[in-house]
Amino acid sequence: MIAGLGDMNLSLALAAIGSALGTGVAGMAAIGAWKKAFIQNKAVPFILVAFVGAPLTQTIYGMILRDQIIKANLPADIQSYMYQMIIGLCAGLAMGASAYMQGKAAASACDALAETGKGFGQYIMILGIIETVALFVMIFCMIALP
Repeated sequence: MIAGLGDMNLSLALAAIGSALGTGVAGMAAIGAWKKAFIQNKAVPFILVAFVGAPLTQTIYGMILRDQIIKANLPADIQSYMYQMIIGLCAGLAMGASAYMQGKAAASACDALAETGKGFGQYIMILGIIETVALFVMIFCMIALP
């Protein structure tokens, strides 16, 4: 149904906002870490790009959930509309918050890896744990759809 399409997009839009904020924070930290490495004539760790890109996946989860809400083909009535809006809003906020916090953790990982050259595996594990919040939200909301 076309009715209610705007509320279905809440999950995508809010998750994307979180991804934008998270990648922005991590990107600024990567640039700062690279600058510090250049000044000290140290090797510049290109792998920091992996940290910067980590928060992008929450946008994909928001899109997958939006598509599942559309595929549920719920009736175009006010009760269904409110249900879709609540799912989209809450899920989008949770996924967006996960992306933002993942970006903040990635920023710390950029600084730590550039300074020490060690710990990439540990830092990625932490980012993965934060990512799991968004995955759980997407899956639980998909299960909640009729």
